[in-house]
Amino acid sequence: MASSMRSLFSDHGRYVESFRRFLSHSTEHQCMQEFMDKKLPGIIARLCKIPLEPYFNLCSHPVTVQAFAMKRKHRIGDTKSEIKILSIGGGAGEIDLQIVSKVQAQYPGVCINNEVVEPSAEQIAKYKELVAKTSNLENVKFAWHNETSSEYQRRMLEKKEVQKWDFIHMIQMLYYVKDIPATLKFFHSLLGTNAKILIIVVSGSSGWDKLWKKYRSRLPQDDLCLYVTSDDITQMLDNLGLKYECYDLLSTLDISDCFTDGNETADLLWDFLTETCNFNATAPPDLKAELVKDLQEPEFSTKKEGKVLFNNNLSFIVIGA
Repeated sequence: MASSMRSLFSDHGRYVESFRRFLSHSTEHQCMQEFMDKKLPGIIARLCKIPLEPYFNLCSHPVTVQAFAMKRKHRIGDTKSEIKILSIGGGAGEIDLQIVSKVQAQYPGVCINNEVVEPSAEQIAKYKELVAKTSNLENVKFAWHNETSSEYQRRMLEKKEVQKWDFIHMIQMLYYVKDIPATLKFFHSLLGTNAKILIIVVSGSSGWDKLWKKYRSRLPQDDLCLYVTSDDITQMLDNLGLKYECYDLLSTLDISDCFTDGNETADLLWDFLTETCNFNATAPPDLKAELVKDLQEPEFSTKKEGKVLFNNNLSFIVIGA
């Protein structure tokens, strides 16, 4: 690896710029929207139900169960007065507000407590701006914590206060966690009855998996980011004995510009693909030549209507309480 190559994460402004270019050229957010529309309603269908399990354990007779329920001033099938959502790595809030919207539709009128853990003050500011200009959030209370998931975990353990949540989501953020199994175990311990965790990461069948496995040793290494896919996460969940379901959805990244020299979009996409700051200007010619060839191969991309579409497939992992 040439000494002049450095991690993209060493230049925050360049990273943000390349990430925005990635989003504008990929179907990532459309893929997530498809999941929110088709799968999420079923996943959150029981979040708000008041549990009566202890009474069923005492006696299975329906009249007795009804009596216990009425004594608690609840009817069987009643819903909670508040739903608690915890967003880990919420970014600028675009996907978070889609999730909130789906919960509102499922439970109209129910108050929602939406807390966000996000290490970037810049992203939190954008999140707040988005909330300010979004309508129909009157029943939603927001709180932001400018910290990493590890800092949040440490703070909660020091307080020795166990806050239970109805829905926790971690969207494209586990790459930045050093001890993923410990993180999964901790946040699973925060789930209330009928609660769920949603994790979104790149699929083990994606081009990212193949790219990272083949080239990681020749690209800049950085402690800030780990190369993990859904295959790694599900293996960790298996080891922890946690139950989950995994859904894969198709997504693409248009990298056609990467094969045209002197193109700003190409420069930014190369940076994002390789996690290298100014890859085009600093990469050894042989490394770039190999990547140019590989990224057009079927195991990485498909060619359609003159475009080269990199496999950006995503996995949606749902963990139960």
